[in-house]
This record gives sequence, C-alpha cells and structure tokens, in this order.
Amino acid sequence: MFGIEFIPQEPYWKIVYYSVQAEKQGFSSIWITDHFMNRNPYVTMATIAVYTSKINVGVGVTNPYLANPVVTAQAIGSLDEIAPGRIMLGIGAGDKTTLGMLGVKAGKPLTAVKECVEICRGLLSGEKVSYRGKIFDIKSAKFAFKTSGKIKIYVGAQGPKMLRLAARIGDGVLINASHPRDVEDALKHVDEGLREAGRTRDDIDIAIYTSFSIAEDEKEAIKATLPVVAFIVAGAPDFLLEKHDIPLDQAKTLRKLLDKAAWGEAFSKVTPDMIEAFSIAGNPEQCLEKVERLFKLGVNQFVVGSPIGSNIRKSIDLIASRVIPAFSR
Repeated sequence: MFGIEFIPQEPYWKIVYYSVQAEKQGFSSIWITDHFMNRNPYVTMATIAVYTSKINVGVGVTNPYLANPVVTAQAIGSLDEIAPGRIMLGIGAGDKTTLGMLGVKAGKPLTAVKECVEICRGLLSGEKVSYRGKIFDIKSAKFAFKTSGKIKIYVGAQGPKMLRLAARIGDGVLINASHPRDVEDALKHVDEGLREAGRTRDDIDIAIYTSFSIAEDEKEAIKATLPVVAFIVAGAPDFLLEKHDIPLDQAKTLRKLLDKAAWGEAFSKVTPDMIEAFSIAGNPEQCLEKVERLFKLGVNQFVVGSPIGSNIRKSIDLIASRVIPAFSR
C-alpha cells in the first residue's frame, strides 16, 4: 500500500486537487500534517473527504498537547460522518520545536500519547468515557452521535519506547524513518512491543513515513529535498546522527542557521550523507530500488512524505506510473 502526505501550506483547493489525483492514481491513503502555522488539518481533511470517494484520509500526526483528546476525537468522529470508514487518526508526541514556539512543554510524551489513544478510542467506539490518568482527567464524556466504528488509530513513533508503545496499543504505527538500517532497528522494537501485548504483525499496520522526492532528473529531486532534510538533521538526536556518521558540529551549524532563518546558507550545508540517511530522493529507478528494500523488511505501507518532488503533480504521476506498479505485480 502507498500513502501520501500533504502539508496544508497551500490553499485547500490545491490539496484537494492533489488528493483527487492521488486517489485516481492508486494511492490508498492521504495523511495531513498538523502544525499550527499551516491550515487546520481537520478542515483540510473535510474538503478532501467531500471530493474523494474511496481513499482513506488521516491526520498525520496530531499531538496530545494542543487539544484535549475529547476535542480531537470529536473532530475525527465528525469527519467519519462525511466519509464513513475512511477516516484515520494519527497521534504522536509532537514536534518540540514547534510546541516550544507556543510555550508548550511536551512533558511525559509516552504517558500523554497512551492516554490520548485510550480516551479517543473509547469515545470513537461510542462509549461513555470516565478517565483518570496522569495527564488527563475526564469526568464524563460521551458523544451524542455515532461513528462507523471503523476508525483506526495510528501512533507516530521514532524512539524505541514510543515504537514499543505503538505496537502495544495502536491499530497502526507510523515509523518516522527513511534508511533501511533505521527501519530494521525500528521493527525490532515494534516486534518487542507486539510480544509484550501478545500480538503479531498481522494485528497492526506498519507504515514507513519518510521524506521523499522524485523527478526524472536526480539533481532536481535532491534539490527539492534539501529544506526538509535540513530541518530533520537539525532536530535529530545525537545518537541518530552518529549512527549515520554525520558530524555533530554540522548539525549544530544547521540549527544555528535555521534559527536565524538563513535558509539559503542552511540548505547549502546539507550533505549527500544527510540526504541518504534521512530521505529517499532521486529518479524513478533509484526511488523504486530504495522503496523495495523497505518493503522487504516487512513494511505494510509506504507513506510518501514531503516534499514529494519539485512539482507535486508530476511527482504523483511518476510514483503512480513508475513505482507503484512494481508492487501491484
């Protein structure tokens, strides 16, 4: 299965256009990112739901800090009425940098995500929820409307503990990784979490959520991914950078340049090693080879993440005509 991520930076009609195109071209899911500086993901999802008929649509991912889980579940449940059985909820710990801009302290991420999933699942199943947790205290909540009962909850994860948690409680896990070594390591933690919960891989959808850029010209594809990779490297933990032999001083330089909004200089500091570690970028043949390696590890879904390519419309067509058919066969 192939999913695709859209960032609601552009007007809703452009996202709808790309979404209709993705549905026609054989993608199985659309994921809409949730960052306060962009358009509201649920409004964006509603417009997509109206103009599509079969593709699944999810928020990928929201966090437990900016909205009470009851409000998140309310939005997802309302969307399910527009597109029954096609709506998905992705929950993760959130981006510390963006949350920090709002003065939000993302404390106890494992607990916050776990409680958010449990509260949302109860409400979306039609239950009356009373929940006393370490983060959330819900006295009594029940929706006055019914959902399809088919809403899957995915947990966005990268670190070992969150990966294990996702495997224990999620209907799916969105693994934030691009390199086969990282995916292989992530799956070990997923398997550990599944064992702890008495589950198997058949009980969960394992999706890779990766920065992706495709074009006929390799250089054009790589150029498009430079901004995304710059931010990934700047926010990556030291152990992950060391794992890929990326000098910590280079990452530190990137952080300083991005903090100063020195975009051009920052993007020029992105190295081939960074691109190889944190994205899949290249011509169709190169991208196909890298995606194949990930599916062979046991992944169920590949989510094509930002930037997709220098020209999103052309890139969707390229993926549909030169990548997806290889897996259909």
